[in-house]
Amino acid sequence: MPELEEHYAELKASVADFADKVVAPVAAEHDKNHTFPYEVVSKMGDMGLFGLPFPEEYGGMGGDYFALALALEELGRIDQSVAITLEAGVGLGAMPIYKFGTEEQKQQWLPNLAAGKNLAGFGLTEPGAGSDAGATKTTAKEDGGEWVVNGSKQFITNSGTDITSLVTVTAVTGTREGGKKEISTIIVPSGTPGFIVEPAYDKVGWNASDTHPLTFDGARVPKENLLGERGRGYANFLSILDEGRIAIAALSVGAAQGCVDESVRYAKERESMGQKIGTFQAVAFKIARMEARAHTARCAYYEAARLMLAGKPFKKEAAIAKMVASEAAMDNARDATQIHGGYGFMNEYPVARHYRDSKILEIGEGTTEVQLMLIARGLGL
Repeated sequence: MPELEEHYAELKASVADFADKVVAPVAAEHDKNHTFPYEVVSKMGDMGLFGLPFPEEYGGMGGDYFALALALEELGRIDQSVAITLEAGVGLGAMPIYKFGTEEQKQQWLPNLAAGKNLAGFGLTEPGAGSDAGATKTTAKEDGGEWVVNGSKQFITNSGTDITSLVTVTAVTGTREGGKKEISTIIVPSGTPGFIVEPAYDKVGWNASDTHPLTFDGARVPKENLLGERGRGYANFLSILDEGRIAIAALSVGAAQGCVDESVRYAKERESMGQKIGTFQAVAFKIARMEARAHTARCAYYEAARLMLAGKPFKKEAAIAKMVASEAAMDNARDATQIHGGYGFMNEYPVARHYRDSKILEIGEGTTEVQLMLIARGLGL
């Protein structure tokens, strides 16, 4: 694995220290109470984490996507809920506006998003539509100088916090030649009449992350709220997801590494039959495999990020990284729980939280099956 350049290494170390000293002490409480960590998010904003990949002219830090990935890895090591709040806030919330927005839209929305003062959601998935664009039912119809949005979205992260400023949604805006749906992206600000944030989900994990279904009932926004070119909404979101898979891979690597760290610590402390359990090959070898998974997954997302920043095709590599890393996180969480025995089943131990949190990593931003499909396509199959 290549050695990190100094500025990347310093960022990684800084976020690691923040995760250990600020995130870790409150993670269990927020998870237990299903509360959003506003105080942690505010401090992340002060550190500039939400602005890492954005230019300074929009309030960003002038960094890049790899810097964001490194931060996500260190946060994911301690608390996946906090990490996904950052990942979704930047990669899914602010990035579409930066990549596809007009100058006016960027000036209006990006500074507060980059500062972590506001969050944005990414409204793609519907009850019957996710990877299947043709199944999109949400509509946006022109009426005078406005779009009228009707429909519903589900599983939308950062969509219902007190600091959520907008959600970008894919919607059918017409019909193409041949009868296919024309799908565009519309910015719907929070507080828009007819934009209804439904009660939060009761989830298996990521309990401190904000996730809601959304309903749009005649929500009216100006025509200027079209994001990007009309009819390019789904294609633009797919490009966002390609980048997002690198971010999720980094988060997953952090989770996998967190399970290694906790298992090593426990194996050095826990005694059985007069010996530290880490001296038993059954335990030591299990942890060694966990470390190998984390290392391999880290190399995969580093490579995908390298290609992306070099302007080279990276879709296949991002899919590989996302699949390998998410499976590493889930496998390591299972093994770490086993190593901890009965304690691993107690929520007071971080590995129990990783066990609950990690499964969604194999589902969100493209299931494992979707990644396999993308990898196969990349091979010309």
